[in-house]
Amino acid sequence: MAEAAVRAAGPDDVAELARVQVSTWQTGFATLLPPDVLAALDVEAAAAELARVVEQGPATVHVATEARWLVGFCVAGPSPESESAGANDVPVPDAETVALVGTLLVEPRWGRRGHAGRLLATACAAAAAAGMTRGICWVPERSQSLVGFFKRAGWVPDGVVRTLDAGGMPLREVRLTGPLALDLV
Repeated sequence: MAEAAVRAAGPDDVAELARVQVSTWQTGFATLLPPDVLAALDVEAAAAELARVVEQGPATVHVATEARWLVGFCVAGPSPESESAGANDVPVPDAETVALVGTLLVEPRWGRRGHAGRLLATACAAAAAAGMTRGICWVPERSQSLVGFFKRAGWVPDGVVRTLDAGGMPLREVRLTGPLALDLV
């Protein structure tokens, strides 16, 4: 395998981040989302949102590279209280120290090469260094690959679910939670 690395994203990465996001959703989520929703994804709109996050935060964006290629990215930072709240919308006691992994994407053609694990480990280490004590993420319940990935990292479903409207089709997500200290094997 060529040299793989993870680094902080910069403004020059935004166009490629947006391309990776749209491409990955359109291929990797084709069985989870309606075709018209996937076809409507807009690279320019994704780039505008990613540029805002890269430049202003509060989340941090890390990119995975292999040789000269940007192959994936992770957006993580302090969790809004509403994201970490209990199923009854009551804030959890540690709400101020919960990190949210909002996006973790690796282009499918670069999958199974350790990029997602390196991205998650780097994002978790950055969150721990910022004073966070645990992480959470939302993943489509039917995506066994994503649920399995986080479980292998030591994260578990915490019993909270939500259903999003994905272009008129319900998309049920489960929340997983886990440690920020990860051991990559």
